[in-house]
Amino acid sequence: MTLNDYMNDPSVVNEPMPLREVYAIRLMIYDETKNMTTAERTAYYNDSIVKITEKYNLKIVSSARRT
Repeated sequence: MTLNDYMNDPSVVNEPMPLREVYAIRLMIYDETKNMTTAERTAYYNDSIVKITEKYNLKIVSSARRT
């Protein structure tokens, strides 16, 4: 299914457009990951992070406090 299919899902069609897009993306990700094991889901999200950081030339910085 494409994002447009999710945008026309009955559960999100009556939402304002910005929220509709967010809810549609959440449904899409849920459908992609619902049958994955924990390890597969972790790999999926890690791969997504790598692709986004490369696409937008971002740096990952730890938010943990160092003492």
